[in-house]
Amino acid sequence: MFGGYGLYCQGKNFAIVNDGALFIKVTEPGAALAGRVVKAPPYPGGKMAFKVSAAKMNDRAWLVPLVEATSKALPLPTPKKARER
Repeated sequence: MFGGYGLYCQGKNFAIVNDGALFIKVTEPGAALAGRVVKAPPYPGGKMAFKVSAAKMNDRAWLVPLVEATSKALPLPTPKKARER
């Protein structure tokens, strides 16, 4: 798929770490908190996401509310159906 790592909060995939960079999914509540953040796809053909800079990665007061707001705004994943044998 994308060759990176998926990050989860409350059972929801909210971000991807790929090529040493953190990409957080774009949501309306997240955009309101993020401010001016570069948007880029985490991998070729991927959806645009907030690309978190190294400076912002260490800013806990900015990052934690962004992760919480993004996670709350995302739906729970749909349960996969059991395969019949």
